[in-house]
Amino acid sequence: MTDTPPDRLSTDPSSPYFDQPVLERGIGIRFKGAERRDVEEYSISEGWIRVALGKKMDRHGRPLTIKLSGPVEAWFERPAAGETTSEDAAEG
Repeated sequence: MTDTPPDRLSTDPSSPYFDQPVLERGIGIRFKGAERRDVEEYSISEGWIRVALGKKMDRHGRPLTIKLSGPVEAWFERPAAGETTSEDAAEG
């Protein structure tokens, strides 16, 4: 069984794609071959990420974002609770 992140995920609590337990595990994003740490939302199947546009805010106080298109890869940075990694299994 593979441990793959969701196809689409958002860091905005008002989004239908927000998932707190998944975000707590940490998600790594590679966009066009470079790791990104500023991603607000992503979609692997549609091939885009959404990032903040500087320090600009909309009238509701949320950051303005821009959608960038390209190949997206996502992975979990930490294993799920109760799971062991191959490194843990090798140690003991």
